[in-house]
Amino acid sequence: MDLTNPAPLSLLSLSINLVLCLVLSILLAWYYRDFGETLSNRSKFAPILPILSLITLLVISIVKSSLALSLGLVGALSIVRFRTAIKDPEELIFLFFAIAIGLGMGADQRIPTVIAYVIIMGYLLARKMFNKSFRFQSSNSLYLNIAIPGSDNPDGVLTDINQTLKTELNEIDLRRFDVNNEEISLTYYIQTKCPDEIGKFTRHIRDKYTKALISVVEQNNLLGG
Repeated sequence: MDLTNPAPLSLLSLSINLVLCLVLSILLAWYYRDFGETLSNRSKFAPILPILSLITLLVISIVKSSLALSLGLVGALSIVRFRTAIKDPEELIFLFFAIAIGLGMGADQRIPTVIAYVIIMGYLLARKMFNKSFRFQSSNSLYLNIAIPGSDNPDGVLTDINQTLKTELNEIDLRRFDVNNEEISLTYYIQTKCPDEIGKFTRHIRDKYTKALISVVEQNNLLGG
């Protein structure tokens, strides 16, 4: 058994795999672009998925017939470092999906890959339609920052703000409370399903503290939120 010389690669088989991989990955990119829920720029991220699938297919097709090339690939990948963090779980899922398509086609597992692809995409479409039909809404994780000009009674301000928020929100979590000669600063972690709730408690706070500065920051994609 010769472990150094790779087995000949069938160009016909490679061409069929490339075409199937390209079709499946383009459909995946289309779904992600039009139906994805991530907040990032999906129109720029989606075209990367077909390229990723094709590159994965090419690598697997080359190394699968040679043990030496396979070991060399493991060594090469061990020194690769990717500095760009993927913060959105949905992006990571679609990246793995694109890689799986390339792996399956590169290993000449066309029928299992197509069957798995259809089942997964069918599940994604069914979940999307189900959520849309019943209008399910995910909770928005938010950081609420409130800055109020200095007061002689900071404890009273804190109690007042807490009561105001509790009347509009089911759950609030005070993360930071700062007091100095110039202002009182409060930071809350809150969850809400209805954007109207934000407007309600904002108006109530501004009615009592006309000079208050209020900011709301979406934190769904940050760890530890």
